[in-house]
Amino acid sequence: MKQRQNLIFTIFLSLILSLILISGLIFADESGSIPQRDEIEDNYKWQVEDIYTDSAAWEKDFTYLKDNLDRLNNFKGKLSESSDNLLSCLKLSDSLTIIDENLYVYAYLKLDEDNRKSNYQELGGRITSLEAKLKAAASFIEPEILSISGEKLNSFLSSNPELDEYRFYLEDLMRQKEHILSEKEEALLAMASPVMGAAREIFSMVDNADFKLGSVIDDNGNKIDLTRGRYYRILDEGSRELRKAAMDTVNTQNKKYLNTIAATLGSSVIKDWFLAQTRGYNSCVEHALDKNNIPTDVLYNLVDAVNANLEPLHKLTRLRKKVLGVDTLFKHDLYIPLGPKSTKSYSYEEAKGMVFEGLQPMGKRYVDDLKMGLNSGWVDVYETEGKATGAYQWGTFTSHPYVMLNFTGRLDDVFTLAHEMGHAMN
Repeated sequence: MKQRQNLIFTIFLSLILSLILISGLIFADESGSIPQRDEIEDNYKWQVEDIYTDSAAWEKDFTYLKDNLDRLNNFKGKLSESSDNLLSCLKLSDSLTIIDENLYVYAYLKLDEDNRKSNYQELGGRITSLEAKLKAAASFIEPEILSISGEKLNSFLSSNPELDEYRFYLEDLMRQKEHILSEKEEALLAMASPVMGAAREIFSMVDNADFKLGSVIDDNGNKIDLTRGRYYRILDEGSRELRKAAMDTVNTQNKKYLNTIAATLGSSVIKDWFLAQTRGYNSCVEHALDKNNIPTDVLYNLVDAVNANLEPLHKLTRLRKKVLGVDTLFKHDLYIPLGPKSTKSYSYEEAKGMVFEGLQPMGKRYVDDLKMGLNSGWVDVYETEGKATGAYQWGTFTSHPYVMLNFTGRLDDVFTLAHEMGHAMN
């Protein structure tokens, strides 16, 4: 990430509510209500406006991309004629793809801020459709390159130094030659890409916009509206009764969407199998791994190695039962630390300080760049209603990195900050 009386008490309650927005504490406020995005200070939000200042700027690039797709047709059937034609086509494709990427990432970063926002759902849908048209317009490129003899392609690379930038791409393309289809077939698959991504989009809407985790009553009688960040904190720190109540509540809520999620998963599996068969792979695993040139044996050897060494896990489970003093170990017992309980909560500022200190061995320039990023709108910090769950790092070729967090003040959240910023620094 991911990733929710007397006069004196009323006065202090307002102060505590402010602390919740800063530190992510889950047991502090009376109602346990989930913060809204407009309640979060701007310095704890990422600056997506660094990609496009507003929707009007986005629309301008969207129109440009839509109006320039046909420029790729000028190179159709001509890539084998000269190295200059090949280079110019690849550069044009790259320039259009960079614009497409900026449009796509902007739309979905804004949507991840609050998946209930219909205007950003619309932007996401529009750029997804236009991206399919871009892929269709460029679908002739790879089949045409593969029709060029290896000898001729090597002569292009030798005679045109600028093509060397594409050497890895061209060599990797040759490696996958048997799985690249004809121009017409590639165009059909490109146009079908929004349909292929439908299962993922549907699940995202259910998971981030529609799904409510429910609420529980804590050990002090306070109602807590659950978010994923609050839920995992309860599993880490709560009493056994509270942990069970939270897990039972979330599972009950999940069951309400059981058929929808099952149908969505089934559609995704069918899509994966269709693409694997279409491209001539023996399995979905082979198809998924081949993009990065990873043999399936790597995965299967890993699975075999884990299955052959389960005894330490079983030993840990027996130890957990003993330490917790329970006869039966349930899933809600698997997260609580076995050592002394720590309810320490870290503010985001403390978390940044810990990361800075821990990364001192990386050198002054690294830490200075890290500090710049953390203070320059790279990170979206706190959990709010409708926000995407978990944590990730994203961005475009021309933008700075963007890091999604759902910071609640746990030590794990400090580790997550360090992890995602590691991706960003790369």
